[in-house]
Amino acid sequence: RQSNRMGQNIRWALEDRKKILLTATPLQNSLLELYGLSTIIDERVFGNIPSFRTQYVNAGGNIGELRDRLKVFCTRTLRRQVVEYIQYTERRLITRPFQPSEQEHKLYESVSEFLKRDDTYALPKQQKHLTVLIVRKLLASSSQAVAATLETMRDRLIALRDKAKAEANLAERIIEDEEIEDELLDELLEGPEKEPFETVDVEQPIEIDREKISAEIDELNRYIQWARSIGVDTKSRALLKALEIGFAEMKKIGAAEKAVVFTESRRTQRFLRDFLESNGYAGRVVTFNGTNREPESTRIYERWIEENRDTGRVSGSRPIDMRTAIIEHFRDNASVLIATEAAAEGINLQFCSLVINYDLPWNPQRIEQRIGRCHRYGQKHDVVVINFLNERNEADRRVYELLNEKFNLFTGIFGASDEVLGSIESGVDFERRVLDIYQQCRTPEEIEAAFQALREELDEKINSRIQETRKILLEHFDEDVHARLRVNLTGAKEQLDRVGRMFWTLTRFILDGRAKFDDQALSFQLTDSPVPTARPGTYHLISKNRASVPGEFLYRLGHPLGEYVIQAGKDYPAPVAKVRFDISGHPAKISVVEELKGKSGWLILQQLVIDSFEREEYLLFSAFDDDGRALDQETCEKLFNCRGSVTGEIDLPEGIRSRLAAEADRHGKATISMSLERNNKYFNEAREQLEKWADDMVLAAEKELRDTKEQIKAVNRQARQATTIQEQRELQEKIRDLERKKRRQRQRIFDVEDEIMEKRDKLIDALEKRMQQRTSSEQLFTIRWRVI
Repeated sequence: RQSNRMGQNIRWALEDRKKILLTATPLQNSLLELYGLSTIIDERVFGNIPSFRTQYVNAGGNIGELRDRLKVFCTRTLRRQVVEYIQYTERRLITRPFQPSEQEHKLYESVSEFLKRDDTYALPKQQKHLTVLIVRKLLASSSQAVAATLETMRDRLIALRDKAKAEANLAERIIEDEEIEDELLDELLEGPEKEPFETVDVEQPIEIDREKISAEIDELNRYIQWARSIGVDTKSRALLKALEIGFAEMKKIGAAEKAVVFTESRRTQRFLRDFLESNGYAGRVVTFNGTNREPESTRIYERWIEENRDTGRVSGSRPIDMRTAIIEHFRDNASVLIATEAAAEGINLQFCSLVINYDLPWNPQRIEQRIGRCHRYGQKHDVVVINFLNERNEADRRVYELLNEKFNLFTGIFGASDEVLGSIESGVDFERRVLDIYQQCRTPEEIEAAFQALREELDEKINSRIQETRKILLEHFDEDVHARLRVNLTGAKEQLDRVGRMFWTLTRFILDGRAKFDDQALSFQLTDSPVPTARPGTYHLISKNRASVPGEFLYRLGHPLGEYVIQAGKDYPAPVAKVRFDISGHPAKISVVEELKGKSGWLILQQLVIDSFEREEYLLFSAFDDDGRALDQETCEKLFNCRGSVTGEIDLPEGIRSRLAAEADRHGKATISMSLERNNKYFNEAREQLEKWADDMVLAAEKELRDTKEQIKAVNRQARQATTIQEQRELQEKIRDLERKKRRQRQRIFDVEDEIMEKRDKLIDALEKRMQQRTSSEQLFTIRWRVI
């Protein structure tokens, strides 16, 4: 949609760039969502929206054809498909009920009734829905948060009474004063908004009743004083008990004493930090929010920068480095992370196994994202989820039952399935429905009836046709998905291990004499640095299995020292030499190399570069033994995984040179042929996509013509039934207009066909030019090998 600013900005920023889109719910309740995602990847996957709607969305849509077209760019893997290869832990739910004091309960009820009134100046009609939603969230969060917000509302009323106009939009003021997270604000403003959010400088003058405004000001002052007088509320005290229970569970399962506490209010976040610091958690609490401007966060950031200044871990982006600093401080030094919605996306907390929803969002997708920070790949323990529940609030109890029973958010291995989360138009839509119940229902019976109706509606949606559509489209692209995952997982691990081993071995060779190496710890002490940007000190090879150590440098391929080692290796002179491979001490048996034991032969390595659709680089071995038997690529690669030593240089006989050159030429041509075959397959797929895109665009124009013809038929029927001359004349005029429109549309079809076909041909020409291969080859070294 043009109104989707984020989507439009992403599409603009990533235009003509390679991209991978990752999403847990690619399809929620409309196939048009897939169309939108496709335009970010390639604007020519499908035609325009009308043609897409005609072919796939409307009744009788060809879902099978859509599935085939999606295969080109969409891959779907469900968590249940990988549990055989990736060990996911479970979620365990603890509901922590609390009973607010009489004073707290009465305050909630009084402010809640105030929010339901339609005749107040405190809640202007502009953005009332958004304002009430925010205030209700703060009301449920803490008395401190709601008191400050009520003060904002009161101050606006004072300005309205004294100046006959308010100084600013109320929703904007609350958002600014409460520092509502961008993530939460975007969510609240998402979707079809009946009251579009607009920032205005001033509100329009309105007719006012100063006496009534003064009465509202007095009422708000009573609520403010009431909230301030409560001090530490029952819910805050319940948090201490929840942490005690949660940490006891952590001890039982052998997990670290870590807890992430989620709240929707920054004021509540600040209050909880001070409260916990004063009640047994001094020096063990850290906060995370959208800005992280607190003094303690700044100190953590500055300390992290100082410790990692020369480790290669500093990105240079303050928000990114601040995020990393706080998360690592939580991991290494703190016990409790109090987080707002900014921490619900994009951070990994696998080292933490306790999630406490101090404020429970009504949006089930947001809850799933929160728990997913800890319950994810790499988590070693079951994740305990503690939810707070106000037992004296009937609506709170009902919405909690709905979230727990219908969405299955809090227990099991998988959490909420994408089918269930996708059954609602969006989490925000569900959230608005819940707000309507809070606003409109007063008695327990009304609340029960409203939630029962919502529950039945969810049942219908969860079991609707869209679930079958989603499965057809997204879940069965690869029938042997398990086999594919098994192969890819094993291959990926082996490749990473192989690259790491080769990088470490090369580093030992290039930095010999400049560093002392510890092969067990995969670290080295650099005493004489060959590059000015790499300081002497302790370096350790990057590994997901080892945490970073303050004062040590992270050694990786992209580090200046790593880049020096790689370049030095490439520049190292490589004359024709004799190399002896000793496999007697190799830690694992390599059968194809074992067969070469006691044998000798010749080997050449070349680098082949192919420029076509993409730049492709290949390292190609060509080799044979003294009996003339050729060695394949895999055998040569495995041979170079074994320990070898140069025993001297050797002259290359002319006969051997000729055969090696012939073998290398054959290997190069075979590789070029395979590349050409792959590129030809890609070319055919891309050309077919362009053909279908052209058909889609023409189809859209033809649909407009068909719609006009249908309109003409309908008006003709009306004309035949007209009872007056005037009505007959008007209908005939309408028919003439539609006939003229039909002729224009018919001509437009020819124009569109010419235009689209010309554009298609240009795109195909561009593809054909990219198909032209340019190759180059460079000989890297030749050796006389021997295996012992």
